[in-house]
Amino acid sequence: MSLRSLDILEEMARMRREIDGILGEGGLSSWTFPFSRISFLPGRASQVYPLINISEDNNNFYVDALAPGLDPETLNVSVTGDQLVISGEKRPLPKNIKSEYIHRSERAAGQFTRSLSISAGIESDHVQANYTNGVVKIVLPKVEAAKPKQIAVKVS
Repeated sequence: MSLRSLDILEEMARMRREIDGILGEGGLSSWTFPFSRISFLPGRASQVYPLINISEDNNNFYVDALAPGLDPETLNVSVTGDQLVISGEKRPLPKNIKSEYIHRSERAAGQFTRSLSISAGIESDHVQANYTNGVVKIVLPKVEAAKPKQIAVKVS
């Protein structure tokens, strides 16, 4: 192999490392943000709507799912074991609006489903969900075994 061909291979390897650094360590398959905002498309992107925040305290997990424009009649929240499923539908623009009058349409419409694994047991009979101002707020009570226990330390 000539010196020139080694230089080309080294240059290609360097470019590959730079591209991987830009895209993240997983390469193209690791792209989630800002591309996670593309929803209602087939494939991986359809699974990232709605955008979600999860927090917890000693007694509950709290899920806030950002879902503006959602038709509340289609909203479904279910818990099975450690899986939380949020599904629903965003309605398209009314049919009486002619397409030539639409200057820009960036908000997607269609059905969605988002599943999350919760790391501790949930009392599914006591889950609460509320949809207000475009946010689905879900309270997931922890089972007693999942709640932290204070253990007294004896000093000898």
